[in-house]
Amino acid sequence: MADEQEKVIVEIYGEKHVVRGKESPDYILKVAHEVDKKMRLIAQRLPRLAVHQIAILAALNLADELEKLREEQETLLQLIESPEE
Repeated sequence: MADEQEKVIVEIYGEKHVVRGKESPDYILKVAHEVDKKMRLIAQRLPRLAVHQIAILAALNLADELEKLREEQETLLQLIESPEE
């Protein structure tokens, strides 16, 4: 099943989308829920934005979170790998 693509219908910001991926349907739904949650939070804070602007800001916010986690992971790996003083 690892090589088969799952097909899941998700709803993000009121629109249904078919998502295909190798992950489980639960995982795909979880990721879609995070995107939906981020878009709704941005729309609540900035209600005059167009949907595409909300989507871009959500993508930027999620990419920022990912980059910060990557930097944190790299720092932790360096701490683990560095010889004790």
